[in-house]
Amino acid sequence: MNSRKFRRLGLGVVLLFAVVGTAVSLPEAPSRDAAVDALIAQALGPSPLSETLRVLCDGIGGRIPGTPALEKAVNWGVENFRRAGVDNVHTEKYSIPHSWREGETLLEVVSPARFKVHATSVAWAPATPKGGITAEVVDVGDGEGEDFAKLQGQGEGKILLVHSRLMTSLDDLFAEYMHFAAVMGSAAQAKAAAVLFMSTRPRGLLYRHTNSTSGQIASVPMAIVGREDALRIARLISSGPQVQMHLSLPNEIGGPFETENVVADIKGVGKPDEMVILGAHLDSWELGTGALDNGCNASMVIDVARAFHAAGIRPQRTLRFILFTGEEEGLLGSRAYVHDHRSEMDRVVAELVFDEGVGRVNGFFLGGRKDILPAINEVLEPVRDWGANSHTFDAFIGTDNFDFLLEGIPTLIANQDVTDYLPNYHASSDTFDKVDLRELKIQEALAAVTLYRIANRPQRLGPRQSRVEVESLLRDYQLDQQMKQFGMWQDWESGARGRKQ
Repeated sequence: MNSRKFRRLGLGVVLLFAVVGTAVSLPEAPSRDAAVDALIAQALGPSPLSETLRVLCDGIGGRIPGTPALEKAVNWGVENFRRAGVDNVHTEKYSIPHSWREGETLLEVVSPARFKVHATSVAWAPATPKGGITAEVVDVGDGEGEDFAKLQGQGEGKILLVHSRLMTSLDDLFAEYMHFAAVMGSAAQAKAAAVLFMSTRPRGLLYRHTNSTSGQIASVPMAIVGREDALRIARLISSGPQVQMHLSLPNEIGGPFETENVVADIKGVGKPDEMVILGAHLDSWELGTGALDNGCNASMVIDVARAFHAAGIRPQRTLRFILFTGEEEGLLGSRAYVHDHRSEMDRVVAELVFDEGVGRVNGFFLGGRKDILPAINEVLEPVRDWGANSHTFDAFIGTDNFDFLLEGIPTLIANQDVTDYLPNYHASSDTFDKVDLRELKIQEALAAVTLYRIANRPQRLGPRQSRVEVESLLRDYQLDQQMKQFGMWQDWESGARGRKQ
């Protein structure tokens, strides 16, 4: 992914990567735990990581829950954890309300000019009526409240075109998700026939998101449209003639089904009832093959488990490795795991999540937990020269830490360089060739050291927060407003989600 040299590794580590997967020479490091050195050697040395990831991406491909591909990926996870030699490898079932697959999406401007439009359905969007719909296209600008107000009740039965800015940062990405939710509420109220979102990426690149956070089907058909095509349509509308478009989204929608998370352990030797979790999501969208999001990190989690077993290291606390599914549909797998393991939450010391590709780790998002910063700095002391010390207290809805955060558990999300991750995010270009395997191995070494050091600390990183403390955090970081916008707040208020007391 990123071809830069390993200029920030420090500690005398010398990488000998003439070919990806060759050995790594590790001269002695000053005053460092032998177990840390052994884990780093295992992570940076020859391993099955590359081939494991290649099989997932090329051999299985995109992995939507409810499809044969995800079933194969779950089996892949079980088989590779067993090969890694760890304990208690198993799957845990949960239910999703609807299955969904994209049909043969067709989008075409029929007047005043006639041309096909590059488009893909937003996930968990409803199908259009059989035969599709033909309707006038109305430009609603950025899709803000004032843009919809200008419709003056004239949006019913129309196809609405929503503009976007080019995405250049994670902030832009999160803004896109928040914008989706707001637009869909306004479009449903306007009784629009469909909504077209201009792609945030140029050169015809298409990608897939979902507007659902609960696995439910959305209320209005919607698609993401190639940026250049969307701009052409906007120019046609502004030039005066009415623009008519035909849209067919024959999406295949089914009822409730079961899917599975994959779980494996390395049992602790001193405090086995306490655990530290390392997680990544296994599912992905299927326009590409889910390499950067998030096959690379699912493969890495398995290889971290292998590294511990191969080095013969069992820390004081139990290590739990989880490959979550249903993340892309609204964090469904991690939510189900937390719900089913509520009685264990007092025993979870921390959860680490990797979900930003293979860009260099700059530090961790600490989920609003300022109290754990000194402990994190102490945990990372053996690798302080690796440049992973720029932690932030950002807390957000977006990956598989969220339900652990709602339970008051310290969570760490790897904060990574997203230069190559963002353009390929959820897109047809998210393929195996985008993964920088050298960077992934460094990431694995950092994950293994962090996991080991947390598991071996005499004290926890920080206490489990009470419900009052969690709600205060939610308000401090405006997560309460995001939860309301995504329809999550009611579950928090009722106690169906998050810590009860």
